[in-house]
Amino acid sequence: MVLIAGLGLMGGRAQEPLQMPKALKAGDTIAIISPSSTPSKEVVERGCDALRRWGYVPVVGRHAMNSWHGFAGTAEERAEDLLWALRDSTVKAIMCSRGGDGAVQVLQRIPLQEFASHPKWIIGFSDATALHSAAVSAGVMSIHGTMCEGIAARHEDDPVIVAMRQILQGRLPVYSVAHHRLDQTGEATGILVGGNMSVFCGLAGSDYDFLNRADEGLRVGEPSSGMGLILFIEDTGEGMSKVDRMLHQIEIRGVLPRLKGIVVGHFSKYKEGECGFETMYDMLHEYLKGYDVPVCYDFPIGHHSGKNYPLVEGCRVRLKVTADGTQLDFR
Repeated sequence: MVLIAGLGLMGGRAQEPLQMPKALKAGDTIAIISPSSTPSKEVVERGCDALRRWGYVPVVGRHAMNSWHGFAGTAEERAEDLLWALRDSTVKAIMCSRGGDGAVQVLQRIPLQEFASHPKWIIGFSDATALHSAAVSAGVMSIHGTMCEGIAARHEDDPVIVAMRQILQGRLPVYSVAHHRLDQTGEATGILVGGNMSVFCGLAGSDYDFLNRADEGLRVGEPSSGMGLILFIEDTGEGMSKVDRMLHQIEIRGVLPRLKGIVVGHFSKYKEGECGFETMYDMLHEYLKGYDVPVCYDFPIGHHSGKNYPLVEGCRVRLKVTADGTQLDFR
């Protein structure tokens, strides 16, 4: 149960200081875009209704309901919607309609400077991890969190919704979760990044890769602090052998040994017993136990059971893992 209280020079390119987008106020406009797969009209409409109840004005992107080979329009059309949402001064935040596949196609058409020049909250998870990685690489924080279907399906007092609305209003959360048998105790402070493993691993070494920040970890408006990263991971439909490969990709490129802490979210739709491990967590623990950093398992983020608490990508956090449970404190 969750209780709510209340970024080196890898790749040869200097990183920008991280900034938090401005808090929203009642009456502000939130753009709904579809950078990945095609959403259903009903889901988008229900998501817009939820945003109206929150006091915001939703505006659906011109191409958000398009369909082209399973994507919400061509890459050019999806990029056009994202550029519109970033550049339009009346739009104060951007929510992805859904995940799926294809956001990486959009990134090739959006210079990083666009994110830096128009710092706005980008909300989404799953394939939207690509947009978070780009935003953080450009120096802008973003929100890994539920999208149209998720906000429409929950009551206003649901803790996931409460936390999302508070973040949009400029109030950072503190999460407390129960102890897991595989947790590695310890305490660390760093810049939080992460999301869907298969998506961010696919950006490895590019200018859009937030793991390029593993060497420096910048605080808002301050020079390099050497703070480092705390990484959170989740995925769905990826077998243990594929997750094993992705984990070791992060290790081989030298990022894993420099992480300050790791938050393991939900992994769903995989075959248990693969590679000789009973669960995905058992497989991950076999490798992560060799690192002297705090590791929290079963944090409520990801695709499973609808438990997907909003996390601020690029924000400084304190991760404290004890025998009594875990606390993740955004600062």
